[in-house]
Amino acid sequence: MRLRLPLILALGLLPLAACSTVQEAMKGPDLAPVGYPAALAPMQQVVIDAQNNPPPASANSLWRAGGRAFFMDQRARKIGDILTVLIEIDDSAKTQNTSTSQRTSGMTAAVPHLLGLEGKIGRFLPPHNNFDPTNALETKTGSNNTGTGSVNRAEKISLTIAAVVSAVLPNGNLVIQGTQEVRTNAELRQLTVAGIVRPEDISSTNTIKNSQIAEARISYGGRGDISRVQKVPGMQSVVERFQPF
Repeated sequence: MRLRLPLILALGLLPLAACSTVQEAMKGPDLAPVGYPAALAPMQQVVIDAQNNPPPASANSLWRAGGRAFFMDQRARKIGDILTVLIEIDDSAKTQNTSTSQRTSGMTAAVPHLLGLEGKIGRFLPPHNNFDPTNALETKTGSNNTGTGSVNRAEKISLTIAAVVSAVLPNGNLVIQGTQEVRTNAELRQLTVAGIVRPEDISSTNTIKNSQIAEARISYGGRGDISRVQKVPGMQSVVERFQPF
């Protein structure tokens, strides 16, 4: 009865967990709603109130208060400004390690005198009457260990994404984050980026490289029919993770 109860609960919750999965398998993944960037960075996001927009231009004037001037720096510097992130990753790593260890130990113990009982100990140990107190105990141990490991990895990514300034730190650095989703047939590709940048590193064209982003969090993946076929089944993944041998 104890084994049946968890099974019944799991079967009861299975339709709830699989509802979205079945729907996605039938019509493909849905795009996320357009809105202010999600909380990718671990901090409270500040949303600009639409009521704080600058007032309209006054009568007989071509300019309005708070408007951007033609010769003014157009680089992102305030909450809500947009800048372009150039992601260029071309990394490679190659390591090879080999280790060998060997150990041999031995011990010999003798009991030539043991309160006059060294001759009587042999009566209790087989073979009887052949016990030698000068060679009472002898041990020998040996171990060998050989390990070899190698890593050969190469990664190359070239992407461009627009990010939004979500916060301004006390020292003037900007917290940026952005999400980009592209759906092709039944496959959804999602690119997200988040991190902290210095205003001085933003170029005159309002762009910044991924190598200039501190605490960078870059994710490029997807979901859909192709990704589902390439992914290891969930139960198989659980079994391989927790199998003892």
